Amino acid sequence: MLVRDSMHHAGAMAMQRLLGMPAAHDRQDPCGCGQQARYHETRPKQILTMLGPVVYDRAYYLCPSCHQGHSPRDRELDVVGTECSPGVRRMMAAVGSETSFDSGRQQLHLLAGLEVTTKAVERHAEAIGADIVEQEQAKRNRIVQLEFPDILGAAVPVLVVEMDGTQLPMVHAALEGRAGRSQGQPARTREVKLGCVFTHTTTDAEGRPIRDAASTTYTGAIETAELFGRRLYAEAFERGWDRAKRKVVLGDGAEWIWNIADQHFAGAIQIVDIWHAREHLWDLAAQLFPSDEKQRKRWANKLIQKLNRGRVENIVSELRSFPTRKAQLRDELRIQADYFERNRNRMRYPKFRKQGLFIGSGVIEAGCRTVIGSRLKQSGMFWTVRGANAIIALRCNRLSGKFEDYWASRSAAA
Repeated sequence: MLVRDSMHHAGAMAMQRLLGMPAAHDRQDPCGCGQQARYHETRPKQILTMLGPVVYDRAYYLCPSCHQGHSPRDRELDVVGTECSPGVRRMMAAVGSETSFDSGRQQLHLLAGLEVTTKAVERHAEAIGADIVEQEQAKRNRIVQLEFPDILGAAVPVLVVEMDGTQLPMVHAALEGRAGRSQGQPARTREVKLGCVFTHTTTDAEGRPIRDAASTTYTGAIETAELFGRRLYAEAFERGWDRAKRKVVLGDGAEWIWNIADQHFAGAIQIVDIWHAREHLWDLAAQLFPSDEKQRKRWANKLIQKLNRGRVENIVSELRSFPTRKAQLRDELRIQADYFERNRNRMRYPKFRKQGLFIGSGVIEAGCRTVIGSRLKQSGMFWTVRGANAIIALRCNRLSGKFEDYWASRSAAA
């Protein structure tokens, strides 16, 4: 640790000398207000770099029109309005996206020897996440305005879009005016909508599809289904939706999912996750035979066999004709019969298997746990909508393998 600290100190001194080398400066520099700012003086600035604190002098300009000052050198180094170098901010974004902000602060001290506050990790991680959110919104807006550029590339054999929702604990201010999930109970959570896009080109020896390695990308946010639909379509378009030979949308039976599929992914094969469909039958069996486990299993397994064979119409017929005198059970049977009838064409599982397609939405369900749950649902965590969306965007960006591209775009902009 002593050797490391010494090397960091030596590196910081070398960087300080490099940044402090005198450079020619113009007497004027463009101001954000549209006027010309004038050279005022040379001012020192201290920033925290990956090697430690560094102080350098730079030309400072003052605008006589708006009376705002700025330094072109700060803009060049991407340190305008911040006390941390891009490298340190990148490290804080990385640890802030993986664990709690305080744990991230401890990791930076242990692994990099950097002394930062918990609030600094939170502020910079959320700021970078918010910047990613802005880029995604711009991309989504280009789609709405029909200005999305053509993306060239090879044809995609099968491109799959999956989506799901998961609940996130929120601060009280983010729940005002919202009804709870249970009648009469106050709201405690908000739904995060998460989507993923991946490809598959091969199957195993038994004909089951194999997801292409490192092909999964994620996008998500706390937002309306309308906005999320545009977000997910932007991601799918970028991944080659227009070049896909076969297009698949896979999800559970939630109505908002299939509304998005119809609106943004017209022509795609729509598939209801088989495990959700089976769960509907098991839950119904538990209500119909609460005290007879043997009969419950026999009845559920019989209907699941029909489901596996794609005989959804038979399931609907049996549910509608099931004899019961209890009004509550009749209503539940009707609801479930409507569910299977509404999704019957999305439950042709033998046909989908024969085509070598996925029939389970395990990828997005795992994504809800890894992208959202493992970071944002830790004990004692409560989020604002802005803070949650920033970290969600940051995690989706990193887990999609786009973090390097994001920093490259920042460097190009600078």
